[in-house]
Amino acid sequence: MTEERHKPILPPRSPKLNGHVERVQRTHTEEFYEVTDTGFEIAELNQASLEWGVLYTVRPHKALGYFTPREFLKL
Repeated sequence: MTEERHKPILPPRSPKLNGHVERVQRTHTEEFYEVTDTGFEIAELNQASLEWGVLYTVRPHKALGYFTPREFLKL
């Protein structure tokens, strides 16, 4: 018989317990969902999300000392 593993379930909006995920969700909300002018069609949202993802990875990030992720990885 296989051992069943239970993953802990964190309460929503619990930054002290799950800070990284909460921060990413905030960033996505503020920089994508609130400013993207798309409908609720999945294909349309997927395309807009892919385009935003490219921009997100090539812009400087404060947490990385204002380097882009690629520049930071080369350090």
